[in-house]
Amino acid sequence: MAKAREIPGLSTDLAYGEVAARVLEVRCSELLGHSANVLDVERIEGVHDMRVASRRLRAALEVFWPCFPKKRAKAVLAEVKGLADALGERRDRDVAIAMLGSFAEAMPHPDRRGIASLIEEFEVEQLEANDALAGPVDAERLARLEAAIHELAAAAREAAGGSAAALGEAAAAEGPPGPGGAP
Repeated sequence: MAKAREIPGLSTDLAYGEVAARVLEVRCSELLGHSANVLDVERIEGVHDMRVASRRLRAALEVFWPCFPKKRAKAVLAEVKGLADALGERRDRDVAIAMLGSFAEAMPHPDRRGIASLIEEFEVEQLEANDALAGPVDAERLARLEAAIHELAAAAREAAGGSAAALGEAAAAEGPPGPGGAP
């Protein structure tokens, strides 16, 4: 698993909004850094690493929720959740195929055919999940997500500077959307 990147320059002297901006920028960069070859079904660790990065980014959005404009933050959080879900669907198939492959190696030769047919079914599902993942990891879509995240970071910095203090207070009162998407 890819180790979380350090957030440079963090200190207790920084405003909460500045910390939010720095964390968000690093977690976004981390996510995008794992997007290369994520659709290659032969290199399954890339999906795992990107999924972990998406979960870290989602957590950062939720932790620093009060720093962001509500409407934009909801849209970004929904996009990150959708990406994480698509990565999870693909990852589930990758893990099943790997585990069944290991299991088959330990089985007597006559029993391996049954396991092989199950692996084939999961490989079909893996390709379907990969097709579904192609949209969320499209380069243009990831570029739009990156831009939206940088807008949130800029808003957090602006609020930290005092010019938009009410922004954080209003967002804090509502909190992040719940599991169903509603606040």
